[in-house]
Amino acid sequence: MSRQELEANMRKSVEAAQRTFNTIRTGRANPSLLDRLTVEYYGAETSLKALSTISTPDSQTISIQPFDLSSLSLIEKAISTSDLGFTPNSDGKIIRINVPPLTEERRKDFCKLASKYAEEGKVALRNIRREAIEKVKKLEKDGDLSEDQSRDEQNEIQKLTNKFISEIEQHLADKEADILKV
Repeated sequence: MSRQELEANMRKSVEAAQRTFNTIRTGRANPSLLDRLTVEYYGAETSLKALSTISTPDSQTISIQPFDLSSLSLIEKAISTSDLGFTPNSDGKIIRINVPPLTEERRKDFCKLASKYAEEGKVALRNIRREAIEKVKKLEKDGDLSEDQSRDEQNEIQKLTNKFISEIEQHLADKEADILKV
């Protein structure tokens, strides 16, 4: 695995962790809160984004306008049964979700969730590191790399891993600050 491939794989893991952070509620309405939501539409699980236009008319409201009005009740049901804790309000054309301000306890719960997501991102990075180091050790065993070259490569892989882990930790710190900001 070349250094570019290794770095690209690690970058993808950091970006995936960042996308996961975006699904965690802060005190403001944000369309990305609904990114993980899927709707049973004509027998298939379909993302809410594919079925509607999602916008935020103000900081406390998310507005969902379905492309197909027959899917309105399905979208409402999916929101109601999700773990997001939102209550959808429909006027027959548009669904509005009022995003209430977070309580201190909910904020702490969301911080714990963000930490869990960060840890999952770090585990993904460590798995990439492990695979890369195994490849380097195999090259050394096969005689394609000297012991010193192998050690240098492993050190480079570790430095790269540390760099991306600190990026995830920075994203976590930013998200926690965002969550705790009243």
